[in-house]
Amino acid sequence: MAHDLFIAGEPLLDKAIRSVVVYLFLVFLLRIAGKREFAQLNNGDLVVLLLLSNTVQNAIIGNDNSLWGGLFGAAVLVVANRLLTRVGYDRPWMTRVFEGTPTTLITHGRLNQRNLRHELITREQILAAVRRQGATKLGDVDLAVVEPNGALTVELHDRIGEVLERLRRIEERLPSSGQEEGRRK
Repeated sequence: MAHDLFIAGEPLLDKAIRSVVVYLFLVFLLRIAGKREFAQLNNGDLVVLLLLSNTVQNAIIGNDNSLWGGLFGAAVLVVANRLLTRVGYDRPWMTRVFEGTPTTLITHGRLNQRNLRHELITREQILAAVRRQGATKLGDVDLAVVEPNGALTVELHDRIGEVLERLRRIEERLPSSGQEEGRRK
């Protein structure tokens, strides 16, 4: 019985090819599914991602239930991911193809409805997300971008810089203290 744990039921080359094909298919599938699948998971999205592994298990290892077959399939997936990342490292076009590009959702306090629709993000969802970043209203947001990995990056309007600029203008209008002392003498 223990002997069967390490006897692969399928040829290793077959298993490697299956693993790489399934890996590339899932990368493509998740890429076209959208950025939401990575970060803004609702219950349905999470269930789909969890079931994907079970759904493609037999496609990767075939009729092999051996420990060796499962470990080999897992190793091929990790190596395939590493190779894809390595090959794409110096090739920005390849990164754009496999990972996508950032999508701007808010610019200077204005929602980009077209991009929100494309990413399937509602007004309420984006407002909740920017509130979590410290904004109280859309006008507080200079830029909000959903990154290729699904993370939301929010740049808030620089209120401190604005206040400091106002203070500088007020100081320019005030008579300087050195001039006041000179007038008193």
